Amino acid sequence: MEELKEALYYEKLRDKKVKCHLCPHGCIIEDGNRGLCKVRQNKNGTLYTLNYGKVSSYTYDPIEKKPLYHFYPGSKIFSIGTFGCNLECSFCQNWEVAHSNPATVEISDGDILKLANSNSSIGVAYTYNEPSIWYEYILNMSKKVKGEGLKNVYITNGYIEKEPLKRLLPYIDAMNIDLKSIDDEFYKKLCKGSLKPVLETIKLAEEKTLIEVTTLLIEGKNDSVEKIREIAKWLSSIDKNIPLHLTRYYPAFKMNFPSTSYDSLLNAKNEAIKYLNYVYIGNVWGADANTYCPKCSTKLIERNYGIEIIGIENNKCTNCGYNIRLKY
Repeated sequence: MEELKEALYYEKLRDKKVKCHLCPHGCIIEDGNRGLCKVRQNKNGTLYTLNYGKVSSYTYDPIEKKPLYHFYPGSKIFSIGTFGCNLECSFCQNWEVAHSNPATVEISDGDILKLANSNSSIGVAYTYNEPSIWYEYILNMSKKVKGEGLKNVYITNGYIEKEPLKRLLPYIDAMNIDLKSIDDEFYKKLCKGSLKPVLETIKLAEEKTLIEVTTLLIEGKNDSVEKIREIAKWLSSIDKNIPLHLTRYYPAFKMNFPSTSYDSLLNAKNEAIKYLNYVYIGNVWGADANTYCPKCSTKLIERNYGIEIIGIENNKCTNCGYNIRLKY
């Protein structure tokens, strides 16, 4: 496997500078320097990706851990990640791989496919760090995974330009997209990014594949009823069937705020469910993770010690016939 691979989506400028067009930062990178993501480097006027084929983390995960609750419930998926990120969230929950230099291994494409097709796995999940900055590798692998009749799952912050996203989407079967806040100031101050590109990613992806959305709640920062209402109403304007995961923050990386209280998470869920059909609390042991019919409240999927579909037949509630948004 080659050590360095030329990056996609960039242009050459004068004086051996380059401009990256993969994500909305649009980094202009001088010879010898790297972009904000730290994994795309200008070498003598050519932009290279430094993490192609380099795997920092790999394991078989429950699909619910992504989190994806409406995509093959109860299944397992082979999950891989690399290193680096194109946002700098001060509260990053995976900072060890996103913002440090973890040990990596190189696994051949053929072995990835064998692992993805073993241990009852349904395919490959690109996760743990931000997969969009592993773009060239994922574009290559996702085509091969699809060719094997397996599934591609993409867990992302949504911070990517439209053209590379459009090129990738035909190979992606499901996505979980982080919507860290509905407030652009939150993105600017705490993530060193901006809100609009993430909203555009959600809208574009929802047209092409199954998506679920995650918001990590931090008390006093993005958990107000007003902000939760704004998120839920905006998502419902696209499709009220988009599942929303409201997850508990724990102190990590550069942020030392107390962990999100259960009351805050429950208040957020109670507000969001007024506008969306499926809202879940995450990162809380014992929280109700079941799926219920939006019309008659019949329990459809039970998530306790195991995962069991108990109230759905042909994607309809067995009690009232309501059409359920689910792939299984």
